[in-house]
Amino acid sequence: MSFHPSPSKPRLKLPPGACDTHFHVFGPRERFPFAEDRTYTPAGDAPKETLFALHEHLGIERGVVVQSAAHGFDNSAAADLIASRSKNYVGVALVPTDIPIRQLEKLNAQGFRGARFHFTRHLGTTAPIADVLGFAARIAELGWHLQVHYMGELLGELGPPLARSPVPVVIDHMGRIDASLGLDQTPFRDLLKFLESKNNWVKVSGSERISRQPAPWKDAWPFARKLVSEFGERVLWGSDWPHPNLEEVPDDGVMVDIIAEMAPSEAQRRALLVDNPQRFYGFAPSK
Repeated sequence: MSFHPSPSKPRLKLPPGACDTHFHVFGPRERFPFAEDRTYTPAGDAPKETLFALHEHLGIERGVVVQSAAHGFDNSAAADLIASRSKNYVGVALVPTDIPIRQLEKLNAQGFRGARFHFTRHLGTTAPIADVLGFAARIAELGWHLQVHYMGELLGELGPPLARSPVPVVIDHMGRIDASLGLDQTPFRDLLKFLESKNNWVKVSGSERISRQPAPWKDAWPFARKLVSEFGERVLWGSDWPHPNLEEVPDDGVMVDIIAEMAPSEAQRRALLVDNPQRFYGFAPSK
């Protein structure tokens, strides 16, 4: 199973309108088969019904489904999830940079608000950065953004071209730095410098991915706290459910509780979980 079968109930009560801006759905394979050229195969199905039940359990009301690399450029499973709860869920697609504009307009109508590009060893490289920037110029009129997933040491190379993006850029998982190397490491300093631009955002997701410790991944907390403290108006949180490609499957209740370590004050949590996602993804104002 690719996700925790019985996550704990979080001690932290999330504010009304809380949003999980990073999770995936897998299958069901009978309806939404995996891509033949996929770089990994999930341990099992992780359908929308399970995700919705998890969000209710955790106190999450809104979400952003991020297209899984296992499904490749076929965004059907994510589109099906959005269609089920279109007022509270949107998506980020995987697409080739030369996708026809009509297909982009269809994805936009289905509720997708951006496109993700990988620059990683385990998922491969989606496209050359020059092609990604050309694609960014095409999506500007749609109001979309770029979501970039890279390994920490690559931002020094990717940062200068991404700084020219005509649309906002969201960095996944705190830049996939190595938490054991401390706050002063070059990849994290590169990330902080990149975020000085008002065009750039970051997800304080992936504590379990950047940590070199077991749960609750305490070595990752200082990085998230610094990002929230310095760039509180451009940070987003995501669970990364169902946590693919990990040896130890995280307890999502624990993942919610560590939000209090990332964003110690109620005002910080409100911005991280409600105000920022609402503003960035275009959700209706939370009641």
